[in-house]
Amino acid sequence: MEGDDVTMEQLLTDHDTRHTIDGLIHDLRGQDTSAAALILGREADDVIAAVLERLHGPQVLDLLEWLPTDRVATVRAATTPDKLAQWEVNARYPEHSIGRIMELPVGVMNTHTTVAEAIEQLRHAVRKAFITYLYVTDEQDKLIGVVVMREMLLADHKQKLADIMLGDPFSFSPDLSVSDAMKLGVARHFPVYPLCDEQGRLIGLIRGENLFEQNVFEIIVQAGSMVGVEKEERASTPWPRSLKMRHPWLQLNLLTAFVAGAVVGIFEETIDQVVVLAVFLPVLAGQSGNTGCQALAVTLRGLTLGDLAEDSPGAMVWKEAFLGLLNGAIVGLVAGGVMYWYASNAGNPAALTLSLVVLLAMTGSCMASGIFGTLVPIVLKRMGADPATASSIFLTTTTDVISMGLLLGLASLLVL
Repeated sequence: MEGDDVTMEQLLTDHDTRHTIDGLIHDLRGQDTSAAALILGREADDVIAAVLERLHGPQVLDLLEWLPTDRVATVRAATTPDKLAQWEVNARYPEHSIGRIMELPVGVMNTHTTVAEAIEQLRHAVRKAFITYLYVTDEQDKLIGVVVMREMLLADHKQKLADIMLGDPFSFSPDLSVSDAMKLGVARHFPVYPLCDEQGRLIGLIRGENLFEQNVFEIIVQAGSMVGVEKEERASTPWPRSLKMRHPWLQLNLLTAFVAGAVVGIFEETIDQVVVLAVFLPVLAGQSGNTGCQALAVTLRGLTLGDLAEDSPGAMVWKEAFLGLLNGAIVGLVAGGVMYWYASNAGNPAALTLSLVVLLAMTGSCMASGIFGTLVPIVLKRMGADPATASSIFLTTTTDVISMGLLLGLASLLVL
């Protein structure tokens, strides 16, 4: 269809083309940006434009960055002016903000508009946009009220919108993050939320379903971020790109593993004299690591859902420290009993002392793991970083160093 004089409206109403566009959108699901750009790049400019008009702002902006510059220019030329204006507005806001996914406002009217005039304007407007509410603004474009369709249906046609509107409506700031917007909107369940600037002027709308979808996507990618898997990587990502995105984090993990290994090296003489300790090193590291990961998961969930106040994490730290102390003591009793049995069978005269060492080391390391599992994501967020990014790498190193250091240090102090 490239080269034909076809409007976007005709393109979207043509059955065969619409089927192609629907199929392309289906094919793009689950693809990373580079793979999606390759798929789209094989299509005509007008088809690419039609597909992009059906996607959310962040997806569109990412895809336009991956398409060749000459294709971007021709695709933009085939795009409707309204969508181009929306993309330009979306591009002004940070990556994780709701301004990135907002739509341009529709159904906007002034206070002097009558119900009859509003209905007549809606007859034409609903042909191009799905309108849920009417938004009433003053002469400075400040949002002063919202009209629900039910109220307008029951109102006298001679009434003005100012008489039936709901004043002082709730609105979002476009700079608000997706997760923070979800926290504010979760109790309201509005189908559409208005976005206003600092002066209160209506600048956009965001649909609840789009906000929820974007928030779900960000929560899903946290699991990969914790171990250094970028959100751009999908199952279909080519292996060279996957290698490029993953390998730096593995190098960091290797560096931190050397730190844990250095702790073991410091107590090499202790291990040589009490060989039985080597059997319990991985047991202690694994148990404290799991304790830390539990605290990390709960903390990340609290930060995401707003259950945890970022500026006062003390209560959460104390809770996880206490849970780590209790869990460590209970598990430490079992592990200490196993150490006593194992050391006794091996003929070690310090079996009882070694079991005490395991108990104390397990309790202390699990308690420390609970503390660091809470502090790592909080500190990362305060530093302006994604609280899930590579958290488990830093946490694992910390728990390994503490658990091994405690076991070998206590053994050196109490046994040798």
